[in-house]
Amino acid sequence: MEAVDIHRFFIYIFRKLPVVDSFCYLCAVFPCTLYIKYNMSTHRPSVGYHILALATILVWGTTFASTKVLLTHGLTPPEIMFYRFIIAYALTWIFSRKLWADTWADELYLALAGFTGGTLYFLAENTAIDYTITSNVALVVCVTPVLTALLTSLIYRDRITSRLAIGSVVALMGVGFVVLNGAVLKIHPLGDALALVAALAWAVYSVVVRRFDGRYSTWFVTRKVFFYGIVTMLPFIAAGMGGGLHLDRLTIPVVAGNVLFLSVVASMLCFYTWNLVLEKLGTIRASNYMYTQPLVSLLCSVTVLDEPITYIALLGTIFILLGIYVAQKH
Repeated sequence: MEAVDIHRFFIYIFRKLPVVDSFCYLCAVFPCTLYIKYNMSTHRPSVGYHILALATILVWGTTFASTKVLLTHGLTPPEIMFYRFIIAYALTWIFSRKLWADTWADELYLALAGFTGGTLYFLAENTAIDYTITSNVALVVCVTPVLTALLTSLIYRDRITSRLAIGSVVALMGVGFVVLNGAVLKIHPLGDALALVAALAWAVYSVVVRRFDGRYSTWFVTRKVFFYGIVTMLPFIAAGMGGGLHLDRLTIPVVAGNVLFLSVVASMLCFYTWNLVLEKLGTIRASNYMYTQPLVSLLCSVTVLDEPITYIALLGTIFILLGIYVAQKH
């Protein structure tokens, strides 16, 4: 039922998005909602959710381009996250009007999810880039599935199978090949540590969200995550981190268009689809798809920037796909 509802809304969003962002959306999330809708009717929904997980990672992997445009126009990382979440939060009221969780304990866990999956993750990752090279950040953040599996096993007593462990190691080796691309890994302690904090923050978010499976609607959980992401980001903005807000720049068409894309597609829709995937596939199986993020960056560099692809990158691609296949196979 949820897949049918979100599919109808995606049609509406597609009609309203700018041409470039609509194309990105058309190639990624939109076909997956059709596929899920079909598989729902044929009693094979899990296949569609695997596709949806890949599509969500695809969209997130391309957001660096929109973020870079906003940064070149003078917006700051905390400011970009604030705009993304506040617009996404406002829109999610369309789907969920429930105000509070059923218990204060659940409300506190929702606050933890908003802080770790929003404020802490974005601040740690974006600050890390100032103290280390981008490839290090990309490599360290891809440790997230491993951290997620360890936390899930520790908290929920889920068993880590040998197939899952082997697949994760193979995929992580592939990430190393793609990200480093033959270069020598150089350690930058502060920046690399911040990247690890970002990876751990997202792992905690994924584990916390699992607590709400079947007890609250996915839209409600998603909306509360945005709310607490905004609340926990405000002190950093109030303290002047990043220079505050630059509301006047939102009148620039290219800035407004990219903010809307990041807010509506990359935040509201993708957080919803990711939370849905976490619920339907399980925390560990869904998180393994995060290994594909470097492949999205590689694809963009080849198709958009016309950069050559190396044999090491191709080898890494094979390792990532093989690792995910092994880890996901029952």
